[in-house]
Amino acid sequence: MHVDTDYALIKQMKQGDEAAFDIFVHKYYSDILSYCSYHCDNKEEAKDLTQETFLHFFDGFEAYTHRNKAKNFLYTIAGNLCKNYYKSARARPTEVLEENSLSVNFEDETVLRVAIRMCLDRLPEELREVIILYYYQNLKQTEIADVLGIGLPLVKYRIKKAKAQMEKMLRSEV
Repeated sequence: MHVDTDYALIKQMKQGDEAAFDIFVHKYYSDILSYCSYHCDNKEEAKDLTQETFLHFFDGFEAYTHRNKAKNFLYTIAGNLCKNYYKSARARPTEVLEENSLSVNFEDETVLRVAIRMCLDRLPEELREVIILYYYQNLKQTEIADVLGIGLPLVKYRIKKAKAQMEKMLRSEV
C-alpha cells in the first residue's frame, strides 16, 4: 500500500513536531528555489521568495486540507509571490529551453539564451508560466493543471501556443 508521506508529515506538523517541519522544508526547498530562480535573476531574491513561500504555507497551515500533492500547493503560492515580484521588479528567467524543443537553430548558445529570454519576456503571463513549469520545473502537464487551477486541455493548448509564438519570435531574430 502506498503511504502518502506528505500527509504523514502534515499530520505531524499539525501536532507541533518541529522535526517534521524541517523534513518538509528540506524535501521541497530546492524545487521551490529553482522555480523562484526562473522568475528572478537575483539569487538572493529567489531565496527570499522561497522562504516567503514556506512562510505563507505555514501561516495558513491550520486551515490547509491535504487533498493532493503539497508540492503543487507550494508551487501555487510561489507562483503568486513570483508574479508579484515580477510586477515590481520586472526581472525574468535567464535559462534556455531545451534546444530540441524549438525548431530554430542558433550557432552561438549565448545568443540563443538572450533570444529565449527576450521571447519569454514578450509572452503573455499565462503562456510564460506554463513554459517555466513544463520545461524548467519538469512538471507533468497534469501537475501544471493542478498548480494553475486550469484544465489539462488548456495546459496542452498553452504549451503549444507558447512554443509557436516563441518560434515565430526567434525566426524573426535569425
